[in-house]
Amino acid sequence: MTTSASSDIAQGAQYAETASAAYQSALQVIETIEPRIADATRKELADQRDSLKLIASENYASPAVLLTMGTWLSDKYAEGTIGHRFYAGCQNIDTVESLAAEHARELFGAPYAYAQPHSGIDANLVAYWAILATRVEAPALAEKGVRNVNDLSETDWEELRHQYGNQRLMGMSLDTGGHLTHGFRPNISGKMFHQRSYGTDPETGLLDYDALAAAAREFKPLVLVGGYSAYPRRVNFAKMREIADEVGATLFVDMAHFAGLVAGKVFTGDEDPVPHAHITTTTTHKSLRGPRGGLVLATAEYSDAVDKGCPMVLGGPLSHVMAAKAVALAEARQPSFQAYAQRVADNAKSLAEGFLKRGARLVTGGTDNHLVLLDVQSFGLTGRQAESALLDAGVVTNRNAIPADPNGAWYTSGIRFGTPALTSRGFNADEFDKVAELVVDVLSNTEADGTSKAKYTLADGVADRVKAASAELLAANPLYPGLTL
Repeated sequence: MTTSASSDIAQGAQYAETASAAYQSALQVIETIEPRIADATRKELADQRDSLKLIASENYASPAVLLTMGTWLSDKYAEGTIGHRFYAGCQNIDTVESLAAEHARELFGAPYAYAQPHSGIDANLVAYWAILATRVEAPALAEKGVRNVNDLSETDWEELRHQYGNQRLMGMSLDTGGHLTHGFRPNISGKMFHQRSYGTDPETGLLDYDALAAAAREFKPLVLVGGYSAYPRRVNFAKMREIADEVGATLFVDMAHFAGLVAGKVFTGDEDPVPHAHITTTTTHKSLRGPRGGLVLATAEYSDAVDKGCPMVLGGPLSHVMAAKAVALAEARQPSFQAYAQRVADNAKSLAEGFLKRGARLVTGGTDNHLVLLDVQSFGLTGRQAESALLDAGVVTNRNAIPADPNGAWYTSGIRFGTPALTSRGFNADEFDKVAELVVDVLSNTEADGTSKAKYTLADGVADRVKAASAELLAANPLYPGLTL
């Protein structure tokens, strides 16, 4: 679809009519028990239809994906793995999980896929513990001549526990674009590992692979983490793998944010992490447009350990969500998804250029992925103030730290923008340029309150003006067109 009125989540009049009937019936059933939940559900759709959703980690799943989650697949316990469950009667869940894993392997070209993680953080925990089990536990057991940890003596077990707690991890720092789970100390990843962060070049904001290699040689991590949640550039994962191999580290890549660009073949070769990483994780929402959940992709070396995610760190798999993952991944294997992914990247460039030509300051000076990171200090604001003022005008974003952020991780000095959601609605490059104009209009007319990093004043009439302009853009790109509740 190439016109602004063509939505990637529209499937035609008959599709919309069928989906409408399904949702109307479902909400009527819900109303008989708790009408306030039905009301909140309707209101959420209305709110999403009426706002410019620019949160980089959000998107719109198709009605088919959403409806898949609302079934009796939710009612079945299925701890264990395909064909090897701790509960009887899991034959249909085996089918569901097998299909989700099959689509993931085919979509990403991965030797192995694990569809059970409930979230991206869960997927990362599975990855970390799989690495520890493979790199630390397995050699220890082999040395002792036993098959599992239950066979270790108490003395040997205490020694293994000590080894577990003294492994090293290197990941991108939070202020330069990394994620909480990449070694941030308040997160479990920063507590379970001896952690050190790598950053970006202070002048350019770009990854410096030579500096990263030097730091890895000095620190010698067991795990080198690649990937990001707020870095607006592509990464050379071939170089990351070279660095990991040189220091004997396992390369683990978290591609939760940009998995849609990998699936859509926007990122290929050295920029596709799957051929280079030992383990790759992702969420299934964000740029993949699936349900909220996670995936782990792995080489054969790590597949057995990953397959023990439940009961290692996961509880019972959410079978209804795994089914929705299978549907979303099947959608992502269609040629239309590649066109969508390319538009996500093209629209991000347009948004960035729109900001730059209006005098805004961007971290790294632009983007070549799906997100743009705006430094709002030039407007005299904190990220918290900017986020709130934009929300007053119907522009939904999230504040984000920038490199060496003077306001820390809570108030921040940046706003992160993403293009996946509005691209799903059909927004084109010209419309994203208009979005940049509206954002700058709001921020230029917002005054910080000197007594607080959260308080601000938005000039009279600005919110109404921006909402009116946004309404025209949104009307030309309806959300779930034809769907009535």
